[in-house]
Amino acid sequence: MSATDQLRWVKSSYSGGEGDNCVEVALRPGTVHVRDSKDRSIRPLAVTPTAWTAFTALAAGAPAGG
Repeated sequence: MSATDQLRWVKSSYSGGEGDNCVEVALRPGTVHVRDSKDRSIRPLAVTPTAWTAFTALAAGAPAGG
C-alpha cells in the first residue's frame, strides 16, 4: 500500500456523472495530491497549494493571483 492510498480523496464537483473526467484531490499540509480516479495505477501529482490555486484560477478563467 502506498502513502497516497491512505489519503482522503475527494472527487471534483466538475467531474462527470457518467464516469468521465474524474479528477480527485487529497489535501495534506503543504501538498495537494491530484489523481485520475479512472486509472489509479498512475502515480498522483503532488503540487504546492500555491500552484494548485494558480492552476484552478486559470482553469476557471480567472487571473492567477487575483
